[in-house]
Amino acid sequence: MQFNLFEEPTPNDEFKSHEELINHMHQLTDDPLHSTGNRMVIYRGNPNADLMIVGEAPGANEDQQGKPYVGRSGKLLDKILESVGFDSQNGVYVTNTAFRRPSDTNRDPSQEELDYYLPYLKEIIRIVDPKILLLTGRFSMRQIIGEKRGITKVRGTWYTLDDGRLAMPVFHPAYLLRNPSRKPGSPKALMWQDVQEVRRKYDELGGGREFLLPHAR
Repeated sequence: MQFNLFEEPTPNDEFKSHEELINHMHQLTDDPLHSTGNRMVIYRGNPNADLMIVGEAPGANEDQQGKPYVGRSGKLLDKILESVGFDSQNGVYVTNTAFRRPSDTNRDPSQEELDYYLPYLKEIIRIVDPKILLLTGRFSMRQIIGEKRGITKVRGTWYTLDDGRLAMPVFHPAYLLRNPSRKPGSPKALMWQDVQEVRRKYDELGGGREFLLPHAR
C-alpha cells in the first residue's frame, strides 16, 4: 500500500541536524499541551538507527524520566525487540506521536494535539531516516499512514510510504499486557509473528548489523 507521508506541511524551517530539532522542540511554548506543565518527551535510542518505533503519548513514567516507553509497556517492548536480536537501547530509535503527557488522567491526545505535533514527527523521520517504522497503536497508525481501520485488522501489514520507507502497524505493548495469553492467534502470538517479519525485512534491507545483539549477528 502506498501513502504520502509528507502531504501535510513540515515546520517552517527544515532543521540541519537531529540535535538542532530536539533543542528546538524542548523550547516550544505554543504547543497545545504546554499548559499542562508536563515536560517534552521526544525520543530515546540511537538517531542513526534503521528501525524507528513510533508510540502514542507519554504517560506518568515517561513524563518523569523525559523518555518514551520507559514504564511497563516499555520494558515489554524492549523484550519483544530483543527476542529477535535488536539492541533495544542502542539499535532502535523510539519516539512519540504526541510529545507531552496530555493530563494527569492519562487521557488520549485529541486530534488537534496530534495534528500540531505531526510536522515535528515528520521532521524527526526525515532526519533520522530509518528504513522501517514500527507503529505501535492506533494513533501512530492513523497519523503516519492514515489507516482508519482497527489495529487488529491491519497489524502485521507492510505499508510503503511515498519515499519508499516501510511501515508496519503492530499492537501496542499495553494491549499485550492486558492480554497475556500466548495461545495461537492471541495478540502475543501475533506480535511474535510480526516482530519476526520485521527482523526478516530489516535483514533484507541491509539494516545496521552493528546495532544487533551479539548472539543475533
